Amino acid sequence: MPEAPIHPAIDLGDIAFRLLAAVAVGIIIGIDREWRGKPVGVRTLALTSLGAALVCLTTVHLRALDNDPQAIARVVSGVIEGVMTGIGFIGAGAVIQKRHEVEGLTTAATVWVTAALGIACALASWQVVAIGVGLTLVVLVLLHPLDFFLDKQRTLHKREDAKGQDL
Repeated sequence: MPEAPIHPAIDLGDIAFRLLAAVAVGIIIGIDREWRGKPVGVRTLALTSLGAALVCLTTVHLRALDNDPQAIARVVSGVIEGVMTGIGFIGAGAVIQKRHEVEGLTTAATVWVTAALGIACALASWQVVAIGVGLTLVVLVLLHPLDFFLDKQRTLHKREDAKGQDL
């Protein structure tokens, strides 16, 4: 009988906790995006975080890598690089250009950060997860009024510049 690819001594409760944490992180961040009516919300970000965590967890627990810490480091590094690159392409789909202005960059960045947080959950880097979620919410929630103000100021300056050119 062939050996199972995943190590049998893995604590399934720990794995379930890590995956649930990844989903929770996606939900927490997704609530802000849903509330603002963005196309990427609770379910998308929960699945993004879960998917990144699943890929990372599966790699970390491969039985074939048990006796080779350097191989584990290389494989995990490659998986993280691949996930983050792939997520970048998904995020790019959220970016659109309308009337010479780009929209969706914050949504794309949110997808990318959520995937990174999913990886941190998979690796049980709980302090990194807590700080990362906190900072993500600071950027999305607390900096939103500043972003709105700056956009309004930029629009006013564009109108003033356009009026000056018409004369």
